[in-house]
Amino acid sequence: MIISFLFFLLLFVLIGISSLFKSRGTKQDYYLASSSVSPALVGLSAVATNNSGYMFIGVIGYTYATGLASIWLMIGWIAGDFLASTFVHHRLRLATERTGEVSYAGVLSNWYADGLQNNLQRVIGLISLLFLLAYASAQLVAGSKALYVLFDWPTWAGAVMGAVLVALYCIAGGIRASIWTDAAQSTVMIIAMAVMLIMATVSLGGIDASLAQMGAIDGFLDWFPKDLALPGIAGGILFAVSWAFAGFSVIGQPHIMVRFMTLQSNSKMNQARLWYYLWFTAFYAMATGVGMLSRIYLSNSGSFDAELALPTMALQLLHPALVGLVLAGIFAATMSTADSLVLSCSAAITHDLLPHKTENTFLLKIATLLITMAALLWALSKEQSVFSLVILAWSGLASAFAPLLIALSLGAKPGQKLSILASITGLTVAMLWRYQGWHNEVYEGMAGILAGLLILSTSYPLNIINNSNNKIKNPA
Repeated sequence: MIISFLFFLLLFVLIGISSLFKSRGTKQDYYLASSSVSPALVGLSAVATNNSGYMFIGVIGYTYATGLASIWLMIGWIAGDFLASTFVHHRLRLATERTGEVSYAGVLSNWYADGLQNNLQRVIGLISLLFLLAYASAQLVAGSKALYVLFDWPTWAGAVMGAVLVALYCIAGGIRASIWTDAAQSTVMIIAMAVMLIMATVSLGGIDASLAQMGAIDGFLDWFPKDLALPGIAGGILFAVSWAFAGFSVIGQPHIMVRFMTLQSNSKMNQARLWYYLWFTAFYAMATGVGMLSRIYLSNSGSFDAELALPTMALQLLHPALVGLVLAGIFAATMSTADSLVLSCSAAITHDLLPHKTENTFLLKIATLLITMAALLWALSKEQSVFSLVILAWSGLASAFAPLLIALSLGAKPGQKLSILASITGLTVAMLWRYQGWHNEVYEGMAGILAGLLILSTSYPLNIINNSNNKIKNPA
């Protein structure tokens, strides 16, 4: 088991470090791989970054506790993600090329390249830094939980190991190293999940026998959760729609969207999206299935941590070598997201927050190392739920940034003050929504995104009309 696990970890690190030979030694290359990445690598990297420890640890834990009703997370999430990608991704890639910026905050702040909006860029950079750092710590926690179950190592061991490996290859090759390892990690992740799904189903006597045992658990095959904001089908629809906003929220995640910013040509965006959604749908469906099967194997006692369902079930079902594969899949999920988060935080510091943007790649790597250390310290500071912390970071980033990116993609041209107000309002509403406990009924990002859009709506009609008129007068 340990040999299998270490083999895959070594493979990831070697792939990441090998990207050093393609490095051009520039800031543009360190943060955007000189916009030269193929569609397949962009798609696989984006899906690996999205399918983080949240999927292996958080979603499976939630499905273990909730049952079939968790399927609406998958349906809503993928549908919302797909809808956003139809009009945002290629426009963001074009804006990246037009502005010459290397960070998500830089592109949003200088979308029209007709006047710098430094204050907006700093606000976006600061929010990104805080929430991405929390997100990164959650990934390290996910890795530590898996090692604790499988090897009985202290809870800090997985976090430290993940942080060291991420730092090694990110410092070596920047985002190119991250993307290359993401592609390898995507493969290991989907194989690990498929192995678990097949072995669990076969050991229970097949699909029919598995469904029969699930049906014996009270409420486990209900289509909707019990704690809905509204009764009946109306509550179920609201629940699904709110999670569609969670998928829509992907456009507010700097660490994922920067993958599409690295694409070698905007004309190949649909190819990248095809790779992304085929892989994403297959993986999420299998994760939901594994989460439901785990309930049959494991005790539902109050002392059991549902987020440990996958590694615990792997120990009961699989040969040690395959357990090593599953653990490598969990670690791959955490590392593929953690490295992206660390690099985005580094870009926020060196490109968005510092008064003088640094071009020195040595300083960029120092910033990357410091961010990794900060994420590790946060992960070690206290016990935290991976699912809860990821959703908090995800909704906060989406509420702050998605409304502005939507407005820009639709042709609106909000001023700097209005953009800042919309970002802060969206973030504040989402955090208050969560603080009040309403996120159990309706995803807080839905409330935050709608609040931000409401603020920006004052600039939509006029600017879209003006932009349309300009296109008619100036067809070029």
